[in-house]
Amino acid sequence: MEFFRIKKDIPFMRHALVFNVISFITFLAAVFFLATRGLNFSIEFTGGVVVEAGYSQSASIETIRDALIAKGVSEPQVQNFGTSRDVMLRLSLKDIAAAPTISSPDRNGQLVLDPAKLTATVLSQAGASPEIKRVEFVGPQVGQELATDGALALLFVILGIVIYLAFRFEWKFAVAAIVANLHDVVIILGFFAFFQWEFSLSVLAATLAVLGYSVNESVVIADRIRENFRKMRKSSVNHVIDNAITSTISRTMITHGLTETMVLSMLIFGGPTLHYFAVALTIGILFGIYSSVLVMAPLTRWLGITREDLIKPLKKEGTGEVV
Repeated sequence: MEFFRIKKDIPFMRHALVFNVISFITFLAAVFFLATRGLNFSIEFTGGVVVEAGYSQSASIETIRDALIAKGVSEPQVQNFGTSRDVMLRLSLKDIAAAPTISSPDRNGQLVLDPAKLTATVLSQAGASPEIKRVEFVGPQVGQELATDGALALLFVILGIVIYLAFRFEWKFAVAAIVANLHDVVIILGFFAFFQWEFSLSVLAATLAVLGYSVNESVVIADRIRENFRKMRKSSVNHVIDNAITSTISRTMITHGLTETMVLSMLIFGGPTLHYFAVALTIGILFGIYSSVLVMAPLTRWLGITREDLIKPLKKEGTGEVV
């Protein structure tokens, strides 16, 4: 299915060096912000308290959030779950220690969340006094375990992609594709570091999803390059790659356009719960298109991809002559 067909190949490879320089600068900027500012981890990683409260009527999320800020909580996470009368609060250990009006000292003298104070000074301001249904502590040790598991998941995904592409195509495609996909991941993390957006488990899931999503576009372009090497026997490598990218533009616009439409609906209507998940996916989709076309394809050319790498020459029987 195509919306349109471009008759003349676009000379992407003519400007490959410029695109690669732009990608390298963007990558370095993302690494710089990650190194200097770091990620703003959520309480799943840093430790904190999750509180579930139930109201007899619909609760105002903004009122509860404003009340928490007024009590000294700098970045309260408040959201509905299930119904509009059920509210979930996520408070970091740093915020609890900075807000004595909702905390009390434990046996060791450290400030910990006091559910009674929280109800009296904050939650009751949203209407009738609510029922505290659950108070769950997430320790830093659990957060460290989640961070380690997330890093391992990222590593296994990368290795799986490399092995798959190396077997299906050729090792040069595997190297180029994984560099392009890691480019997308680092760019996402760079955005979150620069703007200090909260990095939660849902954002980690979006980052892993982007890896799988981006490699799909790389596979499509690599498959078209291999097909072109069969059909365009007298064409140069640059011409083969340009034709492969140009002929897949319509498919790319349909696929990524529809996907981004769904992601934007989550971004606009999904509320705080899905906001940063959708932001990470949006950044990943946009840079995924860029990296597959303008990072992966030029890298295969720099690595010296040839027709013989993808298509084994046939020999005439009894003569040994290459066909």
